[in-house]
Amino acid sequence: MLIDCDRCAVQGPACGDCVVTVMLGAPPAGVEIDQSERRALDLLADSGLVPRLRLQPLPDRATG
Repeated sequence: MLIDCDRCAVQGPACGDCVVTVMLGAPPAGVEIDQSERRALDLLADSGLVPRLRLQPLPDRATG
């Protein structure tokens, strides 16, 4: 999974409560995480230790 903050539909209002911003400061090149890392982040969020991933990808321009 590629997390590209520049392609997130809720960028700005949701950034302060997103795990990427909290843990990494929204790196300009984005972040790539694999399935096991995603599960680990979900477990941390379920435990209340970090906020959830708030990524809402923008639709592809080619597909609408």
